[in-house]
Amino acid sequence: MSRLDGGACLSGPPFRAEHIGSLLRPKAILEGKAPDEFIREVIRWQESLGLEVVTDGEFRRESWRLGFVSKVKGFVRADAVGDVDLQRDDAGNVARIGSAPLAAAKVRRSGPIVADEVAFSMKNTRLSVKATIPAPSYLHYPRGKACVDPKIYPDIEEFFSDVVNVYVEELKALHDAGGRYLQIDEVAQPLLCDENLRAAVRARGDDPDRMIDLYIGLINRIARSRPPGMTIGVHMCRGNAMGKWMAEGSYERIAERTFNTLEADAFFLEYDTGRAGGFEPLRFMPNGKKVVLGLVSTKTPVLEKKQFLRKRIDQAAKYFPLENLAISPQCGFASHQRGSGLSFEQQEAKLRLVVETAREVWS
Repeated sequence: MSRLDGGACLSGPPFRAEHIGSLLRPKAILEGKAPDEFIREVIRWQESLGLEVVTDGEFRRESWRLGFVSKVKGFVRADAVGDVDLQRDDAGNVARIGSAPLAAAKVRRSGPIVADEVAFSMKNTRLSVKATIPAPSYLHYPRGKACVDPKIYPDIEEFFSDVVNVYVEELKALHDAGGRYLQIDEVAQPLLCDENLRAAVRARGDDPDRMIDLYIGLINRIARSRPPGMTIGVHMCRGNAMGKWMAEGSYERIAERTFNTLEADAFFLEYDTGRAGGFEPLRFMPNGKKVVLGLVSTKTPVLEKKQFLRKRIDQAAKYFPLENLAISPQCGFASHQRGSGLSFEQQEAKLRLVVETAREVWS
C-alpha cells in the first residue's frame, strides 16, 4: 500500500493518518528478550501500512508513564491520594492503578528519557519519528501536594521548576538526536472534565480548576523552551488499560481555556466513545492548530465502519476546518506492556482503517 500523498498530507506533523505511540509487544519482549530487532520489525511494519510517521512502539517501556519515572532521578513509587486513580470497565468493575510518582529526592535528569529511543528509530527509517512522553501533570495529579516529600521540597514551586528543567533538557537532547516531533501525553486535564474526579480532588484539598491552570502552565513553560523546528502535540486521554477507562465528560469544561492557552501545535483528542462528548468544543480551537481525531478504539476488537468514521469527521468539520483535521486511534494499543486485549491482527486492521480512511477523506 502506498503512503498518503498529495492533498492527503498535512504540511509536516501531525499527519493525516496517525497513531498514538504504543504498539502490542511481541511475546519475546515480554519474556525478556532484547527489543532492538523487534523495533526494527515494527518500524518496517508501520511503513508497510502506509503511515507517514512511526514510533518504536514504546517497546522499551514498562508503560506509557513509568518509563519516565524509572529514568528520572528522585522518584519512587507510592499510592495515589484519594479516589483519583480508579479504572472502570463497561461491566462496572473498578480497580486502582496502584502506582504514583513521589519525589523522595531532588528531581534531575541523569540521561536520555526518550531521545535514545528516537535516535535508534531514526537509524531504521526514512519517515518521521514521533517521540512520546508523559505530561508533567502525571507527576502531580495522582497525589496532589503529596507528590513531594516536604522535607525535600518545602516549596512545591521548586519541584515544578526542577521538573520543567528535566523536560527542557530532554527536548534539547531529542533535538540533538534529530527528533523534531514530540507528543506529550496529557491525562489529567481530560480527567478533570469528570464531575466524580473533580469531587475526588476537592476531597483531598485540591481545586480542580487551579490544577488545570497549573498543568497548562507547566506544558507552556516547556514548549516555550523547545528547540527551533520542533512540533509539539498534546494527546488527551481518559485512561486506557486493557479496555478500562478512568473518566467521562465533554471537553466543554476545559476547551475554551485549554485550547486557547496551551502552546501546542496540535491536539490529539479522544473521541471513540460518548464518554468524550460531542465535537462542539472544537469551536474554541484557534485557527492554525491541528486536531487529530481519535475515532478508532484500541479498547475493543470490533472494527469500526469506514462510513461511520467519515460521518464523524464530517460532524467534527462543522466546528473546525476539515483541512486542519486528521485521524488516529484514541490511544495507544499497549499503554502498559500487557497490551490492550487486542490481537496483532486486530491492531493491524485498525491502523489500516486509519490510513485508508485518511486517504479517502483528504485525497
